[in-house]
Amino acid sequence: MTGAMLATEIEGLQRIHRGKVRETYEVDDRHLLLVATDRLSAFDVVFPQPIPDKGAVLTRLSAWWFEQLGDLGRSHFVSADRDRLPEAAQSPELAPRSMLVRRAERVDAECVVRGYLAGSGWAEYQRDGTVCGHRLPDGLREADRLPEPIFTPSTKAEIGHDENISREQLADLVGADLGRQLEERSIALYAEGARRAEAVGLILADTKFEFGFIDGELAVIDEVLTPDSSRFWDGDTYAPGSSPQSFDKQFVRDFVANAGWNKEPPAPELPQDVIDGTRDRYVAAFERLTGRGWDTSA
Repeated sequence: MTGAMLATEIEGLQRIHRGKVRETYEVDDRHLLLVATDRLSAFDVVFPQPIPDKGAVLTRLSAWWFEQLGDLGRSHFVSADRDRLPEAAQSPELAPRSMLVRRAERVDAECVVRGYLAGSGWAEYQRDGTVCGHRLPDGLREADRLPEPIFTPSTKAEIGHDENISREQLADLVGADLGRQLEERSIALYAEGARRAEAVGLILADTKFEFGFIDGELAVIDEVLTPDSSRFWDGDTYAPGSSPQSFDKQFVRDFVANAGWNKEPPAPELPQDVIDGTRDRYVAAFERLTGRGWDTSA
């Protein structure tokens, strides 16, 4: 297990953005360096304790997915190979969590696709029978598979909580044509991700994508189909009617919800067994999806 990293400083590179998990450095006028820390964000609040190896899992799994999904359209991914990173990022501590990407003009929306009824979607369905403007059949249970995947975008908040919006609200935000493109690309990416996950015994319940424009072309950016951005369930133990065994941060969400946290800052301290269990779930997701053993020195 590597040491945990909550923040980064890279000599010779200017940090231009610090997100909830990732830090972005300027490389040149066409490229950026994305560094995934071990910070954990749940309910849009960053926890004080890191999850060891988490940043490396996010980077390596995203790099793998970007390569697998290349036929579905452009992405910002350039390389996660150590020798293609800026020299200052080639250290054993930084290289596993660093990714060279193209600069993009970000679309300010998160593109969520749900194939199963879970999380905030399940809460809304219980209350209204809908999920983000989609009317669903009566009688669905928690974790039921939906008749077809649905696109449920949200706002992207740098501080505070993201908010679910309808497709009509997204069209008002970014324009009707771009809204349709975002939905089509997101559904296609989800479908291929779900197909590949199912082949290794995992269920991709839902996920979110981000997009931007590179040279005028729509491209998927940030991360793709990781345990931070997605809900992965174990197909062998899956049973509708309860929250299934997962390979993502639902383990943390369940713990803090049961502990009575109100989902507002500051986040509570996590016990060591929750930290270890979260780390193990992230690594297991990487190993199951890629077919590779976890080796932080690779």
